Amino acid sequence: MAPRVLLSDALSPAAVQIFKDRGVEVDFQPNLGKDKDKLLEIIGNYDGLAIRSATKATAKILEAATNLKVIGRAGIGVDNVDIPAATARGIIVMNTPFGNSITTAEHAIAMMFAIAREIPAADASTQAGKWEKNRFMGVEITGKTLGIIGCGNIGSIVAERGVGLKMRVIAFDPFLSVDRARDLGVEKVELEDLLKRADFITLHTPMTPQTNNILSKENLAKTKKGVRIINCARGGLVDEIALRAALDSGHVAGAAFDVFVEEPAETNPLFGHPNVVCTPHLGAATTEAQENVALQVAEQMSDYLMRGAISNAVNFPSITAEEAPKLKPFIALAEKLGSFAGQLTETGIKKVTITYEGAVAELKTKALTASAIAGLLRPLLSDVNVVSAPIVAKERGIAIDEVTRAAEGDYESLITLTVETDRQERSLSGTVFHDGKPRIVSIKGIKIDAEFAPSMVYVTNEDKPGFIGRFAGLLGDAGVNIATFALGRDREGGSAIALVEVDGNVPAEALAKVQTIAGVKQAKALKF
Repeated sequence: MAPRVLLSDALSPAAVQIFKDRGVEVDFQPNLGKDKDKLLEIIGNYDGLAIRSATKATAKILEAATNLKVIGRAGIGVDNVDIPAATARGIIVMNTPFGNSITTAEHAIAMMFAIAREIPAADASTQAGKWEKNRFMGVEITGKTLGIIGCGNIGSIVAERGVGLKMRVIAFDPFLSVDRARDLGVEKVELEDLLKRADFITLHTPMTPQTNNILSKENLAKTKKGVRIINCARGGLVDEIALRAALDSGHVAGAAFDVFVEEPAETNPLFGHPNVVCTPHLGAATTEAQENVALQVAEQMSDYLMRGAISNAVNFPSITAEEAPKLKPFIALAEKLGSFAGQLTETGIKKVTITYEGAVAELKTKALTASAIAGLLRPLLSDVNVVSAPIVAKERGIAIDEVTRAAEGDYESLITLTVETDRQERSLSGTVFHDGKPRIVSIKGIKIDAEFAPSMVYVTNEDKPGFIGRFAGLLGDAGVNIATFALGRDREGGSAIALVEVDGNVPAEALAKVQTIAGVKQAKALKF
């Protein structure tokens, strides 16, 4: 059955066609985002939801989205999606961070020119029949210092344009490397330095607790007198009331804002000031950008639903279409290793170490680790999933380490999961052979070779004669049929393990009797 996607905001016909060409069934209802009740009523019928900014994917909506696997936002901002609620339900949330980067950067440059030369006010004056040539005395861009706060996708494009305009470009961004700054032709500086030196300040950072009001009243006071400020990123990065006061006093010479704390902005402290230019969140509003992000989100969602490829997800590692088929058997292996350990773990988990050896170390290990942690936690927390598992583990204070190294043993690829609890440390290893089936090859350092089966019994015991006969007899007496029997031991007469595939469930009474066999330390029924 073909996956179904609901398009609840306006996306182009070309985007709809991409879904159809890829074999995805499309329900195009471009005004549904405004009808919360109708969306709530039908959302359970869809595997995917494609949106722009009008649709609000709230926790209530997501709770009703029982079949939803992916939300695609045509654009960069995902403020209208409850990410924690989506993650908890295992829903991948994708955006299109690059589709409107150039458009937004160009808008910031246009706004800079607008306030440098007072173009909007001069236009209104001239069209009103006034010829106020002496009133509009602008400033040149050339040779001025452009301070960029946030030098990611959009900020770096603005930086390149600024260099091209013969400006001195400085940038504050904790994540900007010195090499990247050099490649862009910009000087990496601290925020205090930028505030002191910049003639123009443009913001291109996401809204986070660290960037909220980054241009506060205190920071605005540190800026160079006559500075001009441009915000085409997010409302709330600048204290609007403090900025209005700085404009009124003349400390700030001009401001150009495309985004506001409250949108739609019908009133705002900046409105009405003669040196302020405002636009209604037009950063991504070009024909090219709107088409680009619509096509991109359709491609991404189709790739995920039809091929398992994940790109530009905000809550899960990316997986290319080429990686997906290679990863699939190892994802199953990692999940089953985690499940094995989780079913045997009865005390608090302190630390998990996952070691990837050989060819598997070259794959997307973050996705494999997420699967292993989901398998590990699911027996203890039934509602955990591969998307939410890393966050759930972090919330519970479980340390997760990933180790990658070259193959050191008999296997082309090997995954080893080590779980450290309050009482003990348990390790188990597995691989995938050419048949694509996950196998367990070592438990607590003891070699064994067994496929995972839906119903299994795991026994640890002392290596003494007679165990197998008594064990098989007890299962036979309980009407349990043995399908396969894998054995391992560390040395003759030492510690031994048995991993037994059985048909159906093993009665608790039969397991209790197995526990009474001389030398048996543990007997546990496992489900995969």
